[in-house]
Amino acid sequence: MLIVTKPGISQETFEALLDEIKRQGYTPHISEGESHTLIGAIGAPPTPELMEHFRALPGVDQVIRISKPHKLASWEVHPEPTVLDFPTGRTGNGHFMVAAGPCGVESREQILAAARYVKRHGAQMLRGGAFKPRTSPYAFQGLGREGLELLAEARAETGLPVVTEVTSPDLVDLVAEYADVLQIGARNAQNFALLKAAGGSGKPVLLKRGMSMTLDEFLMAAEYVLSEGNPRVVLVERGIRTFEKATRFTLDVSAVPVLKSQTHLPIWIDPSHAAGTREYVTPLALAGIAAGADGIIVETHPNPGEAKSDAAQQLPEEAFADLMQAVRRLLPAVDKALAVSA
Repeated sequence: MLIVTKPGISQETFEALLDEIKRQGYTPHISEGESHTLIGAIGAPPTPELMEHFRALPGVDQVIRISKPHKLASWEVHPEPTVLDFPTGRTGNGHFMVAAGPCGVESREQILAAARYVKRHGAQMLRGGAFKPRTSPYAFQGLGREGLELLAEARAETGLPVVTEVTSPDLVDLVAEYADVLQIGARNAQNFALLKAAGGSGKPVLLKRGMSMTLDEFLMAAEYVLSEGNPRVVLVERGIRTFEKATRFTLDVSAVPVLKSQTHLPIWIDPSHAAGTREYVTPLALAGIAAGADGIIVETHPNPGEAKSDAAQQLPEEAFADLMQAVRRLLPAVDKALAVSA
């Protein structure tokens, strides 16, 4: 349920209200408004009697049943868009970020070269996999801790925050030691133990949509992270599995406006995994931006032909530079169009 406090509620009354919420077996999540404070009391569905009990407490203006199953991700509990701040930029509520880098960290030379040129062309975050969940057990699985150390070295040189994938709950602490953002990939999007562990890390979480996930299931996966007290979640549409084989996955561009109507969380697009072929990456990225995405995460490699994973979809530096130019041209037009529609 959502508890709305009266304007000017005293701190003593507010603290007593929080204590009562906890005493009744609920977890309070606080959202500050201009005149009211909203408290999402998360737990079992409340009875009418319990809602009346809270309505009668000092300092309470309204008590509203939250209709969405994804309570913390909903606009009801958090009526303002979430904005995530990084040293290099912001994402959410009109702020746009680009994360770019190779699919996997393969060597010191490779990741440093990629980090240098993605920064030079305007990316605000470095991506790269140290742990790689692969369909085949014989494929390149990543460098593990060595890969994390190389990402940290690239961050130290370029100043770019690092996002890298964590693949199991027991690796969360290790990856969080090196990474600025924890990525949970499509194959782990409903690994609930991993979602909870990542939420408990306190690090921002970049959550990719599972390849067969509905949007409701996607939001419920985010709820696992949010319920651990971690409000910093980015949702990434990366394509879903359909009958079409012209692309690796079918990018669900419609997910961007639909999710924005249902959640306050930033929405990103991953055009690389949807495309599967580098020639489609830029058009799909621009389509996602035109739909209102708050960021993109793109794969680029200094020598894609030598990449140990996902070689076909990784952009060479020249193509990445062209993509960034196109992004810079498109963003003002999208902002203008959204302003007109508003």
